[in-house]
Amino acid sequence: MNTAPRRILLKLSGEALMGDLDSGIDPTILKRVATEILEVRALGVQVALVIGGGNLFRGATLAAAGMDRVRGDQMGMLATVMNALAMQDQLEQLGGSCRVLPALAIAQVGEAYSAHQARRYLEQGEVVICAAGTGNPFFTTDTAASLRAVELQADLLLKATKVDGIYTADPKKHPTAVRYEQLSFDEAIAKQLGVMDLTAMVMCRDNQLPLRVFDMFAAGALHAIVRGEPVGTLVEV
Repeated sequence: MNTAPRRILLKLSGEALMGDLDSGIDPTILKRVATEILEVRALGVQVALVIGGGNLFRGATLAAAGMDRVRGDQMGMLATVMNALAMQDQLEQLGGSCRVLPALAIAQVGEAYSAHQARRYLEQGEVVICAAGTGNPFFTTDTAASLRAVELQADLLLKATKVDGIYTADPKKHPTAVRYEQLSFDEAIAKQLGVMDLTAMVMCRDNQLPLRVFDMFAAGALHAIVRGEPVGTLVEV
């Protein structure tokens, strides 16, 4: 899929917002990402986001230490809401319009997620941030991103990473690793390339939702993608 998408869902990891910090949110990174999102929105592309919470809290870590997994995952969902609010604030400071739609009931933060309402907001030109994952424990924000992208009828799911696509092996550990320009979901699953978790990959595959993995911090990458250029690695059926 090298055509220009009308509607995208951008999946950002919480770690992407840390920059060089050990945890938390780097204001410089937050502003940079928000600026690029609004520049893409100005081109007429509808933008939804799912942001992870790993920069603030990981439920799986405490669950491994004995905490109830459901409670730990709920705490992780709240971390994604904090990141969503930070991104909303930055987008609005830059003159954009943004809605936070959490999957958990937090009325003071944002209205409850509804796919139909989210699509209406997108059509009205607002950026929509889908927060709190799926609202259920045991599911990653990768799965939440694929689910929301399908529900919102996105043309393309974008996974922003710190590398410029999918490689045959971890390029940081294996300098001879080769980057894929394109592959199928079945290939990615069979080769266990670790692009996204299995549930997320299967959801994309079964709903014929193309996925592009790219380096969010490469200058102009997001703009190039929405223009239909082959940036990063494309995964499709």
